Amino acid sequence: METIQAYLERKHEELGLLNDCLRRRLDLAPPRSIDEVIRSKFQLTAALRAEHELHEWNATETAWSHTADPVSGPFEFSYDYQRADLTVRGPSFYELDCGCASTAIYTASGMAAISAVLLASAQIVEKAEILVLPGSYGETLELIRGFVPHLRLVALSLPLGHALARANSPRILLLDSCSVAGAFDAVLRCDGSGLDLLICDTTCFAGRSGRIRRVRRWARRYRIPLVLVRSHNKLDSLGAEYGRLGSAVFVNDNQHEPRTEHPWTRLACETRNAVRLLGGAALPAHFPPFVGSAAYWNLTQRRVAAILRNGRSMARHFAAKLPELSAELHFAHGLYVTLRGRRSLDEASARQAAENMSHDLRAEGFPIRHAGSFGFDFAATEWFHDATTGRYSVRVAVSDLPTEVWSDLTVAIARWWRAHQSEG
Repeated sequence: METIQAYLERKHEELGLLNDCLRRRLDLAPPRSIDEVIRSKFQLTAALRAEHELHEWNATETAWSHTADPVSGPFEFSYDYQRADLTVRGPSFYELDCGCASTAIYTASGMAAISAVLLASAQIVEKAEILVLPGSYGETLELIRGFVPHLRLVALSLPLGHALARANSPRILLLDSCSVAGAFDAVLRCDGSGLDLLICDTTCFAGRSGRIRRVRRWARRYRIPLVLVRSHNKLDSLGAEYGRLGSAVFVNDNQHEPRTEHPWTRLACETRNAVRLLGGAALPAHFPPFVGSAAYWNLTQRRVAAILRNGRSMARHFAAKLPELSAELHFAHGLYVTLRGRRSLDEASARQAAENMSHDLRAEGFPIRHAGSFGFDFAATEWFHDATTGRYSVRVAVSDLPTEVWSDLTVAIARWWRAHQSEG
């Protein structure tokens, strides 16, 4: 259990890390409330972005100044025309082994990263199956259905049985951190020797998560080429959404050549070309200047641990108090849960319910907002569409809050949801 005082002291460390990145540090007193934490954090990151723009005034979309030396904290950049050839030198967002060779390609968002990888795969295979798990990110599935015709979408269900076995066409597994926990874990107990490529969307896992290490070990065991794709503005920026940034990291963990017959070693090169042609290169200003240090990793680990503790607590409470109104309580990431209505919800009604709940509970003094993302220092509600089942629900994103505050908020959410479903 984390007390409010211990929480505020930890948040003061986070604010200090951000403040230390400024050339002219702000005079910040230790925060006395959760609202002060939230306000100070967003003010500091706004000051960092503004200072970066003022200092890097001669580093624009095209390299024209010989004196420009664009940097953002520990990251250094070089490029020519409109960042089409962007090269980034800096710390990894993952914990990769010293002997592990990897190639990182940074993009303007997480969707830009996975879009480039999937489109680039057309240069490697003429046709392939892409296997997806229940709960996979809806926009990724929408992208595949609408814009990646060489990939045939295959939705997996439990039990997996021989779902990963070799087939007549090449097989790509999209292992998404958004998936339900049972399906994600079931994959890693299967024989993966029938797969030609593994794409793991790690957005909902901490960069040093044990689950990512398990995925890498599994890919290494079956000699599957591995690509890690990620959006960095969720869990990598201390809850402040510093900027839109994504990446595709091509991991070479295998001591032996991958056993697939297709030249997947070319995929990184083809992805870089796709990023160039799609105009999806990353913006240097969107790289968080506060990442990479031991203090950063320590604080990130502690805040993600707090979110996961709160998430487990919420899942247990909803399972006990809202069993018939809980849609999904056990995603692989543990960062949010979903609630269903007594009557079927559509997008509009789910959105309105999310807005009403956050409005009413915020009026009671709880740190909760209607927001379409997660990983904040406040709880966030939003409509949710399960692209596998087609059903709509309301998503409650877990936040990094003191144990007592989170417990009270969990009880309040359950009370509000049951009362308003009874009214319906």
